[in-house]
Amino acid sequence: MVTTRTLDVPGAHLRYEVRGSGPLLVLTGAPMSAAHFAPLADALADRYTVVTHDPRGISGSTLDDPEQDSTPELRADDLAAILDELGAGPADVFGSSGGAVTGLALVARHPARVRTLVAHEPPVLGLLPDAAERLAETDDIVETFHREGPGPAFAKFMAFAGLDTGAESGAPAEPPAEPSAQDMADGARFLGHELRGTARYLPDIDALKAGPARVVIGIGATSGPLVTYRTSKELAGRLASPPAEFPGGHGGFVEAPGEFAEVLRKVLAGA
Repeated sequence: MVTTRTLDVPGAHLRYEVRGSGPLLVLTGAPMSAAHFAPLADALADRYTVVTHDPRGISGSTLDDPEQDSTPELRADDLAAILDELGAGPADVFGSSGGAVTGLALVARHPARVRTLVAHEPPVLGLLPDAAERLAETDDIVETFHREGPGPAFAKFMAFAGLDTGAESGAPAEPPAEPSAQDMADGARFLGHELRGTARYLPDIDALKAGPARVVIGIGATSGPLVTYRTSKELAGRLASPPAEFPGGHGGFVEAPGEFAEVLRKVLAGA
């Protein structure tokens, strides 16, 4: 059974879901909503109490000011508020993409809230040797969105990320499904108010290494050509901890949720 709840936090009204039983496990993305994590959450609910949510400004989580930018720090505080609402002690957290950056900020800002963080392919571009060039590209994507709209901006984003070639699987990219109105709204929110803050977040390496939380960087088995593969390898090296390999590519938890869940269970158990 899935229970849907709402929580008011400064500037936002968060929608989140709880399912399963056992130790608490938070699944988080950015800009991905709770719906994207539902198959993975279902696969994990036999052993965990799984919490998924819509990040602020995405899907069912609304903002008092729609023009407010989303930052990893704000999203981390939102997760801490949800954990407080649940009366939870330290929780395990799985974050993917921008959600992995949220998890890194959560460990730095609220270290007592996290037992283990699995940060799957965080786009921490500022750690790369060519950071200035990569960050300039993300600025151009945002400016393209404001100047020309979501279509041209998404085309640039997909090329920048390496997601427009089918490189993860070695197969030609399939035409994308027709986006829903909510998909379009979430995409606009990501391009206009979330991408820049996420891409420019610099992890506090000392805090990640010194805090009580265990931090594991995850990398997709077929993500080699992606910019997030490079950022993940760089961050794992800075933490002096080998990355954990997960099935599939950047969206492996969507592609094969059952297989992905099995690997995540092992990583959380320290295997």
